Amino acid sequence: MAARQLCQILRRVLRASTRSCSSGVPVTQPQPGEPSRPAAEELSRRKRFLREHMVPFSAFLTDSFGRRHSYLRISLTEKCNLRCQYCMPEEGVPLTPKADLLTTEEILALARLFVKEGIDKIRLTGGEPLIRPDVVSIVARLHQLEGLRTIGVTTNGINLARLLPQLQKAGLSAINISLDTLVPAKFEFIVRRKGFHKVMEGIHKAIELGYNPVKVNCVVMRGLNEDELLDFVALTKGLPLDVRFIEYMPFDGNKWNFKKMVSYKEMLDRVQQQWPELEKLPEEESSTAKAFKIPGFCGQIGFITSMSEHFCGTCNRLRITADGNLKVCLFGNSEVSLRDHLRAGASEEELLRIIGAAVGRKKRQHAELFLMRQDSPPAILGISSWAPFRVQGLRPSVSFSSRMATFWNGCGVPRAPSLAQQWLGYGSPQRHYSSHLHSDTNPKCLSPESQAPATPSAPLSPSDQLTHVDPEGRAAMVDVGGKPDTERVAVASAVVLLGPMAFKLVQQNQLKKGDALVVAQLAGVQAAKLTSQLIPLCHHVTLSHVQVRLELDSTRHAVVIQASCRARGPTGVEMEALTSAAVAALTLYDMCKAVSRDIVLGEIKLLSKTGGQRGDFHQT
Repeated sequence: MAARQLCQILRRVLRASTRSCSSGVPVTQPQPGEPSRPAAEELSRRKRFLREHMVPFSAFLTDSFGRRHSYLRISLTEKCNLRCQYCMPEEGVPLTPKADLLTTEEILALARLFVKEGIDKIRLTGGEPLIRPDVVSIVARLHQLEGLRTIGVTTNGINLARLLPQLQKAGLSAINISLDTLVPAKFEFIVRRKGFHKVMEGIHKAIELGYNPVKVNCVVMRGLNEDELLDFVALTKGLPLDVRFIEYMPFDGNKWNFKKMVSYKEMLDRVQQQWPELEKLPEEESSTAKAFKIPGFCGQIGFITSMSEHFCGTCNRLRITADGNLKVCLFGNSEVSLRDHLRAGASEEELLRIIGAAVGRKKRQHAELFLMRQDSPPAILGISSWAPFRVQGLRPSVSFSSRMATFWNGCGVPRAPSLAQQWLGYGSPQRHYSSHLHSDTNPKCLSPESQAPATPSAPLSPSDQLTHVDPEGRAAMVDVGGKPDTERVAVASAVVLLGPMAFKLVQQNQLKKGDALVVAQLAGVQAAKLTSQLIPLCHHVTLSHVQVRLELDSTRHAVVIQASCRARGPTGVEMEALTSAAVAALTLYDMCKAVSRDIVLGEIKLLSKTGGQRGDFHQT
């Protein structure tokens, strides 16, 4: 506590002799008669002083991989006055009851706690944060927190011009404005509302008030706005803008399709063709953007590569949702309710323990569903396309497996017939999902349609005794220390009979809980990796590949699940595949149980296994 008090005293002393520029970075005022130092020298001196005198970073905000979380995003509301196509469905999303949302005092109490522990940047988000009536007051009260250096806001810009003078006086120091097109008619198409000129007015108001840079976020979508890439870059010639091009990412309700995504590499190539002199800027610590600048231009550009080159290793961000849940990863499903503990009267120490436990559980990187290799062709993603056929609201497309077959032939990986071909036929409505956890050296061997080798073979000769019991009949773990390491592959399946109503909602992605197929797929991948923790006598296996596919069978109103696992080691991966399929099925039940209680889980079985001393197996 004494060290923390000393830290706070030092911060107050520094703040007393500083002023803030438009970016929020403190700059020391020269004493009378003292020559003014160059800004870079002054900033360097302050950083050196802080390094020498600041106390160690809070253990509660440091995860198990050593990442220090100094940046907090707080959602002020779930509501939004736009309906952007990549963000939410046209009809909006179900809103949390007002009583379950954080109050202003709760927001400030949590912010105060996080800042005490080392958070020095807070960004206000939504929904749309500027539709909250007391947003100016919240900014003003956050500005009073000792140690908070930056208060930012991410906004769609509709209300920005009107509120920005007040927000600046209150202490707002950084602005991100979302704008995906420079064509008014296209703007209305993308956001399903009018307001283009209000957004442009907001951008110019920010420049007028001295914000530098003004960050403009542009989600690039193939067939929609990738043709405006160079127009956005040209804006930086005469304006102090930092235009950040964001790879199109999947979120609930946005009908994500890999064909819409324009990768960072493709965007960069286009810009360099027009401006070969484009220079890469040094990367800031924990930055999510790869920054570039054209010599002579006033502003700069950046690329946020969430899909093609994740930046999980330097992530320093935490998020608090509008209903008070702490999320340590944007792509993770894990949340901890700080609101409930706050309302139950938890002390600061208790809240810190809860926060510290959540941060400590943060994964090394976000879900494999969203990862892809930059050197792979654009179609080769860690998530397959939806590959829908006559699904409501989506155009028919060629089967993903047909498009990708040549890559698998090149990799020498045998392919089993698609479940869709076996049961559904090409004219049936279907959605396909496939996720990968891969460590193969060939990046082009990433295909959502791969199946584990399943060569027919003779029936296994059963063992004359159970292998998991000792001579006295007690449970025992098999000793595999003397077995050779071999390539092991197993494929398992499960079927979930949903019934007509639940099936229709899943097919159209209309469940209130979200996209059941995506959630079940992620659960299957996670379950495969945790099998040894769920099944007591299973050995821990380091998996090199996990694939979970879910397909809709309209004839039975069912979801057919197929899980494939691969590893090299002394023991098989049948249990990993079976656990993956079973947990994916259970997750589907959980997602749909509010709609129907007649859901049946069945046909959980091993389809094939290869490798090992007992030979290969194929379910006929």
